[in-house]
Amino acid sequence: MPSNTKLSRMLDAGANLTVDGALATELEAHGCHLDDPLWSAKVLLEQPQLVKHVHRDYFRAGAAVAITASYQATPQGFARRGIDEEEALELVALSVRLADEARSEHLAENPGAGPLLIAGSVGPYGAYLSDGSEYRGDYFLSRNEFLEFHRPRVAALVDAGADFLACETLPSLPEAEALVELMKEFDVEGWLSFTLRDGGHISDGTPLAQVAKLSRAQPSVVAIGVNCVPLELVAPSLGALRKATDTPLIAYPNSGESYDAVSKTWRPATAIGGPDGNHAASLAEGTALWRELGARLIGGCCRTTPEDIAAVAMLTESP
Repeated sequence: MPSNTKLSRMLDAGANLTVDGALATELEAHGCHLDDPLWSAKVLLEQPQLVKHVHRDYFRAGAAVAITASYQATPQGFARRGIDEEEALELVALSVRLADEARSEHLAENPGAGPLLIAGSVGPYGAYLSDGSEYRGDYFLSRNEFLEFHRPRVAALVDAGADFLACETLPSLPEAEALVELMKEFDVEGWLSFTLRDGGHISDGTPLAQVAKLSRAQPSVVAIGVNCVPLELVAPSLGALRKATDTPLIAYPNSGESYDAVSKTWRPATAIGGPDGNHAASLAEGTALWRELGARLIGGCCRTTPEDIAAVAMLTESP
């Protein structure tokens, strides 16, 4: 069941929330093989209870927000496995139920841990392509094509009781605009988080100052920021957004390693540090700086773990 507490209400009250960390990384640590176009959504088919287990690990670590395993769960993607749309959307709904079950079980053992929220993950069209284009933004769909692609999943997440949408890893302004339209259509709150070309532009080259206008134009967008980006780009990108909007910011970068979308491998980080001299070697190390820059929601993306989130949670709790 959805929480009675809206994300916007918590942020308006001054809350600083810890978001969970990488789902796929933890699933792989439990033996899942995710070299597959469905990525973590594959586990919804094969080992759904393991998804719930990972959600519980993040709640135990101190996360206040769980992001569902629906990032790469689309009717189009499941159709490649011979799964029809009805069953595919049931799997999307399952991703919400698993997170909700994890929340209920955690609160039963820890009654004072709440409120806990479930964010319905809406990954970009590029994630469905499974070719790394969510880090380039070099695909082009019409407004209606974006709406038709995302609408069924958004509807399934909302109907299943997600508290809000996490429209994440977005590389493209037109795609983000379509998702904002769907938030309005379904009367649901959400955040927008983007991948980056550099500290001032999202992956398709749109300046962050222009992207920030989305949050000013639509009240449903209750937070805006970045995810699945290198640590060194977080501070400059938050700084650019803060100059352009008063909307609460969100940051959940990668662990510090860099991803090669062609080979689908991770490489150790080389240089870390922004042009202003601010730098962070870990999520925990960056938390204080990112909060100063306006990040009200902080978590981790690829290669982060419950241990990373536990360290962030100690610094990101509400006053």
